[in-house]
Amino acid sequence: MSSDNDYDKLTKEEREARDKADREREVAEQAALPYRWKQELGEVDITVPVPKGTRARDLVVVIQKKKLSVGLKGQEKIMEGELCKEIKLEDSTWTLEDQQSLLIHLEKLNKQQWWDNILTHHPKIDTRKIQPENSKLSDLDGETRGMVEKMMFDNQQKQMGKPTSDELKKMEALKKFQAAHPELDFSNAKIS
Repeated sequence: MSSDNDYDKLTKEEREARDKADREREVAEQAALPYRWKQELGEVDITVPVPKGTRARDLVVVIQKKKLSVGLKGQEKIMEGELCKEIKLEDSTWTLEDQQSLLIHLEKLNKQQWWDNILTHHPKIDTRKIQPENSKLSDLDGETRGMVEKMMFDNQQKQMGKPTSDELKKMEALKKFQAAHPELDFSNAKIS
């Protein structure tokens, strides 16, 4: 992959051509892997096809904080190596579906970072091109939700030419101070 500096110097058409070629290469590299995977910010789901009729006891699956190994007993590993990032071991699981697909769910330790790949020796994807799904405010934890709601309110207020929540707090504090100190003259005060 060329440097971002070179990319910035390209024309719009050249960028589109490079992006298309990069996407095609990435799709081909990912298709060659012995598994499929998808991710959200907090988790990764891997689907490993196994021979029809496989039972859970036929599988050897080892999930560690920074390693993953998948195989069938007595056979060469299907996939094995170091994970590109650490996982929460206690929240990561695997299940066999329809005796033909192994589903592995990995909870990311850092829930604010996209993964480039599953195993460090496998081809990387361009995480700058990921289009995350829209999430609902109700999906967020309390603190994050409050912060997002405040940002949304402030943005609406700015668009209407009204004071933001911080400015409203300052104005309220000033009113309280003025009410507590009627002897002071604020008529010529410039408050920012």
